[in-house]
Amino acid sequence: MEIDYTAEELAFRDEVRAFINDKHTAEIRAKTAKSMTGYIHKEDHVAWQKELYKKGWIAPNWPVEHGGPGWSTTQKYIYDTEMLRAGTLRPLAFGLKMVAPVLMEFGTEEQKQKYLPDILQTNVWWCQGYSEPGSGSDLASLQCRAIPDGDDYIVNGSKIWTTQAQKADMIFCLVRTSTEGKRQEGISFLLIDMETPGITVEPIVLVDQTPAPEQEVNQVFFSDVRVPQANRVGKENDGWTVAKYLLEFERGNAYAGGLHGGLARIRTIAELERTDGGRLIDDPAFSAKLAALEVQATAVEFTELRTLSALSAGQRVGASSSILKCQGSSMTQEVGELAVEAAAYYANPFDQSVLDYGANIPPIGPDYTMAAAGRYFNQRKATIYGGSNEVQHEIVAKHILGM
Repeated sequence: MEIDYTAEELAFRDEVRAFINDKHTAEIRAKTAKSMTGYIHKEDHVAWQKELYKKGWIAPNWPVEHGGPGWSTTQKYIYDTEMLRAGTLRPLAFGLKMVAPVLMEFGTEEQKQKYLPDILQTNVWWCQGYSEPGSGSDLASLQCRAIPDGDDYIVNGSKIWTTQAQKADMIFCLVRTSTEGKRQEGISFLLIDMETPGITVEPIVLVDQTPAPEQEVNQVFFSDVRVPQANRVGKENDGWTVAKYLLEFERGNAYAGGLHGGLARIRTIAELERTDGGRLIDDPAFSAKLAALEVQATAVEFTELRTLSALSAGQRVGASSSILKCQGSSMTQEVGELAVEAAAYYANPFDQSVLDYGANIPPIGPDYTMAAAGRYFNQRKATIYGGSNEVQHEIVAKHILGM
């Protein structure tokens, strides 16, 4: 196993860092720091993604023929790690990392030409229509129906927990096109224009209390929505195959860079905060918690590097990705908990107005405490989305431990 970077890879890492320092502006950093969800105003998010596009770095995992940079597996990992470590605004994944690979694999040439260039240039904002009320983890039980009508489908039903749907131009949806046979055999994959008559988006305000229109998730209702059958990706009733392929990309994440970056920020906070007449960082109990998480983050990093080494050698990583998902998402929550502990009583007041973009209202406490509690609550979802940790534990037990 080779886990040391070459001179060329280190030079690439320095190039990524220089780009972040130059293009991830102070304004974007300030807005991102106030966000409890990782999302900011659409125009700012799009502006950052267009900077990445101009650099040629917007789609690290895309093949060169579709506009990807042609990076090695190691370069992709370095790029992801440095972006996470710096706390940059992350490109919206639904177009770039989810529906785009599906189009490349299952789409017609017409669909590829129509959608991929706009996804690459962030001209179109996508959202994901998978979960429904009562059909989350048991996705095959979905009931949103699409009934053929001439060259169209008529879609009725709803989707829930739809991230950024209020800003989206397009939604990719799993819909039921047949009730015959196994549940998985009657599902199709549709691309739907969000401006189509009959679509209504209702906000869901979470416990982090981010208000509309900047809330993270929504429920989307479809009432006699007419969708061209030409917008179906793959064969009719074969959407389950497409859906499983997409989930492979949803669950592929790097964690170590974000964990190290978050812990570094907590260390800085602890050097400024006071407790019992001294610095918080000098409190033995707190410093022990911080050190333990730093050790665990390093363990995650080395697990990622082992996975990277295997991929670079052409090996399959198998259930190792489930280990990373469990450890990375759980640690994300633990880092958030420690941030709240570092903020102490300043995490208690909640004044949404100080988090609004452009607000000149002084916060209660230092700037770095404003979003601590909101992020803590928002991160409760980390062990659920992308495949719940309970399911990942079963995969590890079966495929690694042989249980």
